[in-house]
Amino acid sequence: MSVKRRLALVLAVVAAVLAAASGCKASAPKVVSLWPKVERERVVPKPPEPPRWPLTGQEAPSEDATLRRVISVKIENSPAARPQTNLSLADVVYESVAEGGITRFNALFHSNEPEVVGPVRSARLSDLYIVPQYHALFVFSGASTSVNARIRSAISENLSQDAGISYPYFRSKDKPAPHNLYVVLAKVREEAARRSMPETMAVQGLLFDRKALEATPTVTEIYVPFSPANKVRWTYDSATKMYLRENNGAKHMDKGTGKQIAARNVVVIRAKHVPASHDVVGSTTYEIILEGSGTCTVFRDGQRFDGTWTATKDAPPKFVDENGKPILLAPGNTWMQVIQPSIDITMR
Repeated sequence: MSVKRRLALVLAVVAAVLAAASGCKASAPKVVSLWPKVERERVVPKPPEPPRWPLTGQEAPSEDATLRRVISVKIENSPAARPQTNLSLADVVYESVAEGGITRFNALFHSNEPEVVGPVRSARLSDLYIVPQYHALFVFSGASTSVNARIRSAISENLSQDAGISYPYFRSKDKPAPHNLYVVLAKVREEAARRSMPETMAVQGLLFDRKALEATPTVTEIYVPFSPANKVRWTYDSATKMYLRENNGAKHMDKGTGKQIAARNVVVIRAKHVPASHDVVGSTTYEIILEGSGTCTVFRDGQRFDGTWTATKDAPPKFVDENGKPILLAPGNTWMQVIQPSIDITMR
């Protein structure tokens, strides 16, 4: 092969290689960025509501705790009985007039359980309504024959001394009898269990508003004249949002806490008082009807709310305004001031 032909062959081979290389060159990859495709809205689950005590609306340690039985204790309010012990730690307290114009309390203990409560005294016909509404274990000492008969008929879980029970009770040496009988609440539960009474029971709660009410206080003093022998004044303390109690012009102190008795809510309930009998000195005993309905005034956060209360045989009262809208309580303890409809309270 001639040199000329060899050169031509080489050039042809080089050209073929270059052409092949040019034909095999990969095209540059496209860069594609895809936006994340939303399949559905992200939902953040609402935290579960904590369990709350039915009679205060405050947070409870567990649902099981809220099912323990309410203990209803009848506590006297004569001058010789003051200061009472741990009355201020009750979730709800009813106060109503007894004989001679003095008042008596039915204190309902549920979220708080102080060791000792008292002085314990005799039952009244108003308890026939209060105790079943809270499905409570009932603690008292003494009652007239007629009252005792009706209590035995209506309230089976009767843990009174009149029912032959002594284990939870003791006499103190710091007051003369009959103003010195006290009860140990833990022993009340032991006694109830020993007698096969249910240890748990659901209670229909009061209705609470957990939103803070920041309005300027418009009513800072409430005067409730139960009778000439017992007059109560509640003064609102805006710093603590509590109403501080005076009884017949003196600070009403609690011997157990060492503090003045105070309430987060004060509810004035006007209820029918039916004369039922007379005591040994001729004073009238009333049956106070706390089932059905009547007018009421609710005080909370320095505000006044007028309305109507309604209660059934087995549920505590609810409160509504003139438009039927619920009047809600502030979370905390409540004192029910039960008076005759004819009594006027004053405010300022």
